[in-house]
Amino acid sequence: MSSFSVQGVRVVVVGAARSGVAVAELLVQRGARVTLTDRQPGVADAGRLRAAGVALELGSTDAAAVADADLVVMSPGVPIELPAIVAAAARGVPVIGELELAFRWLRGRVVAITGTKGKSTTTTLVGRMLEAAGRRVLVGGNIGVPLSSQVDASTEATVHVVEASSFQLETTDQFHPWIAALLNFSPDHLDRHPDEPAYGRAKARVFANQTASDWAVINADSAAALALAAGTRARQLQYAVDNIAEAGVYVERDFIWQRTSEGATPLVPLASIELAGRHMLSNVAAAAAICHVAGIDGNAMTRALSGFTGLEHVMELVATVGGVRFVNDSKATNIDAAGRSIESFDRVVAIVGGRYKGGRFEDLRRPLSACGQAVVAIGEARPLIRQALEGVVPVVEADSMADAVAKAGQLARPDGVVLLAPACSSFDMFADYAARGRAFKDEVGRYLRERNRE
Repeated sequence: MSSFSVQGVRVVVVGAARSGVAVAELLVQRGARVTLTDRQPGVADAGRLRAAGVALELGSTDAAAVADADLVVMSPGVPIELPAIVAAAARGVPVIGELELAFRWLRGRVVAITGTKGKSTTTTLVGRMLEAAGRRVLVGGNIGVPLSSQVDASTEATVHVVEASSFQLETTDQFHPWIAALLNFSPDHLDRHPDEPAYGRAKARVFANQTASDWAVINADSAAALALAAGTRARQLQYAVDNIAEAGVYVERDFIWQRTSEGATPLVPLASIELAGRHMLSNVAAAAAICHVAGIDGNAMTRALSGFTGLEHVMELVATVGGVRFVNDSKATNIDAAGRSIESFDRVVAIVGGRYKGGRFEDLRRPLSACGQAVVAIGEARPLIRQALEGVVPVVEADSMADAVAKAGQLARPDGVVLLAPACSSFDMFADYAARGRAFKDEVGRYLRERNRE
């Protein structure tokens, strides 16, 4: 256990969402004097937090709350560029994130997985593979379970499989994964990061504290990922679906293979994979590469894939209506991810849009010209989508998710696909990508019932 102590330290936690609440409770347990601040006027856990000894500063500016802090801990949803946070750092107050703080108290080793897309699926698969091999595993981080809530359960034998976002990584200092994986890199979150290089630097921090005894697992199909990992001191293992020549773990013929000095050893038969799309195959290859360096054999990897059809809101088949499949990929919140989703199917009517957060919608022209029938544009980004894609496929606009599902269903041909692949954040219309995905599923259900009444 780390000797890091907050006993008697005045700590301000900025952001009262799930991670902020978890870290505030952890800090109080460890003897800190904790204030939790948020610009929203209320928090669902207020009564419990006050009873635990957390002071709440809600609905106010951050400046007063952080003025006397000895330590500031940021929730990943809060920009570090807030004036009060910048001023605190200028005064010499340490500013770290929830992930960094929790890491300092972990006893087990960490596998950290980052990238622009595929993090949640790969993280889940790594957890399943390690468990199938009999390892003690806790899966957390950006995937929905704050690392702070797992500290007390951490043991020397625990492997923590952590999905790490750029927002979490940018506030790390000592975070040191045993295995760090970078799945890919493309422009994203440019509504939050100052520019693409800043986003890249945040991602590359996953390697910052690694040593020659650690491992960096890199996607050889992503030139940008290889470039970001170039400075790592860790041993590298590359994996690939396409550029397999130099990859140590790669996809060829009917297997995922491990390359050795004595030849190739099969790890996972492709027939065991129940996920659609080449990008999902890349996620499985990434998980296999990570687990290979963790000492897991192919039999355990294959057992872990049995019955795994994917995560909710990730290439999720919702229903088939009149021969048309309705697929929920609400988690495709950037343009590259949406493009990979679109090219996974033939005859696609894609529902695209939301709050624009960077990138070029023009990059969807290639997959749409090959696979697309039409685009239904939703949300604030509708004018940008129409401007970028009109002329490649028909573009129609919808005012709501119900309108989008109805119009997409009318445009789709039998044996085609209506695909929610937004390429945007959800915050113009929904609380988060999960709320957007649930709304899509609800409207598909309503659309199915209406069709059955006809």
